[in-house]
Amino acid sequence: MVSNLKYKRVLLKISGEALMGNQGFGIDPVVVNEVAQQIKSVHSLGAEIAVVVGGGNIFRGVQNCTKLGMPQASADYVGMLATVMNGSVLQSMLRNLEVPCRLVSAIEMHAIAEPYIRYKAIRHLEKGRVVIFSAGTGNPFFTTDTAAGLRAAEIDAQAMLMAKNKVDGIYDKDPRKFADAKKFDKLTYEDLIKKDLKIMDVSAVSLCKENKIPLFVFDFEAKDAIAKILKGENIGTYVGE
Repeated sequence: MVSNLKYKRVLLKISGEALMGNQGFGIDPVVVNEVAQQIKSVHSLGAEIAVVVGGGNIFRGVQNCTKLGMPQASADYVGMLATVMNGSVLQSMLRNLEVPCRLVSAIEMHAIAEPYIRYKAIRHLEKGRVVIFSAGTGNPFFTTDTAAGLRAAEIDAQAMLMAKNKVDGIYDKDPRKFADAKKFDKLTYEDLIKKDLKIMDVSAVSLCKENKIPLFVFDFEAKDAIAKILKGENIGTYVGE
């Protein structure tokens, strides 16, 4: 099975907003189940899957710090806790599907998740366990995009997959607002930065560029999208050398 995969070890980044589905807040059970089902399908192919989940469906540090009168650092820590909540839900969904997995946190909370230790996380992947990274980098002022790029580099991921909600790739402007938005099938890392496409943080792009980790931006609702990417099919937008 593994020999059929172009990318065996990958990091999947799921935005917190994607987990909302059509709701305005929280977690849509249908969406989380679909994410878990897709992860199960590629796990059964022999892929080693690590996941970073955002927390914007529960709390966004940058947006809420001003509204609540909080320092950004404090608000960012609340956002990190939101990612642990999302990760815990995803872990439960995967366990319901009998997919072995571990929830790992960059902030120690032993009753809920394992503390992040690089070699231990890699060992989990080698043992066939899905690893869910939560709490971002463990530091304020860094987004989960940056955390995803960092973890992808640390585990020697062969590709990073960015799952979007109802957007099937990178466009020159928001396709949900502009009918004439142009989709890019392929981009270089430099294109992503120079065109200021805002699909992810510049620091995350830089991490992927420095470590030669290709990026795939795709709509996770597309049928078998993750499996197709791992097999080398052109799904969504490819970003690389």
